[in-house]
Amino acid sequence: MLDRKHIEELIAERIAELDNGLYVVDFRISATNVIHVELDKLKGGVSVMDCMSVSRNIEHNLDREKTDFELHVSSAGLDKPVRHINQFAKNVGRSFKVQPDAGEPFEGELVKMADDNLVFKQRIQKRDELKKKKVWVEEIIELPYDQIKEAKIVISFK
Repeated sequence: MLDRKHIEELIAERIAELDNGLYVVDFRISATNVIHVELDKLKGGVSVMDCMSVSRNIEHNLDREKTDFELHVSSAGLDKPVRHINQFAKNVGRSFKVQPDAGEPFEGELVKMADDNLVFKQRIQKRDELKKKKVWVEEIIELPYDQIKEAKIVISFK
């Protein structure tokens, strides 16, 4: 059986050596000894070299003769939900689809972070009864990070 704590230490050791803003978004070990590590960076993207470096540190320090395993080290990817608060900090100014723990889902631009609170700006159409037509209105939505069930970056090709 693989020692989770030992693998976490190997990952942390290499991230500290690289000292380039890398952090772990997701780490899990399946019942069949498949190790999945997803990484991201505070600024910029995760390089192939970052993934190789973390992968090699794990690979070279585990004994396959003792326990066989499969190892996958990758970047977090834009198509997956945001799972770490640093991913929000990195993407201030981008649009997100957000599903709060309570309430309706919404789409809005992340305008700022204040401690563990996220501030989104949402544009919605409302009916102006005086002018008898629809107008665009901006609403500010502030949510604590721990009250977000799921959030995905909206990918735009404009």
